[in-house]
Amino acid sequence: MGYYEFKIKISDESKDALIQMMSQAGCLGVIENGNTITAYFPDFLGINKITDALSSSKKTLKDSGLDDKMSFEYVFIGERDWNESWKKKFKPIDVGENLTILPPWEENSNGRISLIIDPGMAFGTGHHETTKTCLTLIERFSKDLIPPLVNSFLDFGTGTGILAIAALKLGFKHAVCVDIDPLAIDAAQRNAELNTLENIEIKEGSISLVDGKFDFIAANLMSEILIQNAHKMAFSLNKPGIALLSGMIVGQEDDVITAMEKEGLHVLEKFYDGRWVSVLLTH
Repeated sequence: MGYYEFKIKISDESKDALIQMMSQAGCLGVIENGNTITAYFPDFLGINKITDALSSSKKTLKDSGLDDKMSFEYVFIGERDWNESWKKKFKPIDVGENLTILPPWEENSNGRISLIIDPGMAFGTGHHETTKTCLTLIERFSKDLIPPLVNSFLDFGTGTGILAIAALKLGFKHAVCVDIDPLAIDAAQRNAELNTLENIEIKEGSISLVDGKFDFIAANLMSEILIQNAHKMAFSLNKPGIALLSGMIVGQEDDVITAMEKEGLHVLEKFYDGRWVSVLLTH
């Protein structure tokens, strides 16, 4: 399989909205550098579909009152060149007190807990602010929670599976991952194998497919998806238990919190990282 690499110039105020729309259109991942976004799409989508989606996003930005000035160019990258490209760009990064995210071709030499992530196929390599925040909070609560509350972990919208992988390596006994994107499911399964994890269950589909209740639920998703699935998340959370919601842009958190409060959850803490918000809730 080949890939298309897009270089997109767009104003800072519209960047997050565009990234969300590209994710819905099948984008595999992005790298931000100032007002330029490098975005990757699989070639099976077809170049016309991709460019049409980007063109349509200009109207959506304008209708939302955001700056719709945008330009882009693209190149085709073969699978071999794609792998070499990612190897140059994806370097190990330390997150939290004890975690290091590294690709399969790197060795862990710092004695920290390794999260081995193949970056080539889905969102969630750990470089994005919301992923790093989620990892830091999961690490924190894996230490603070008493042992009976670190048994079960649900990763809703798993992407590469990085949050569930971290939870298991930090002491959770069992993790369930769910995502509607088959590419994400493939990536999560591969990464679970790279980290030699067996106590992980990976499901393709919506959260409605998930049975049982969980001590910790992590959902790093767009605010609209969080709101739509508030009832199921609240129903799936043990009492006591913790829900970590991230992926919201500043200003969106109130609607998400209102939806969660209607389902019986209340806020423990809010965390702001630039333009992003993460929220911890419990029953």
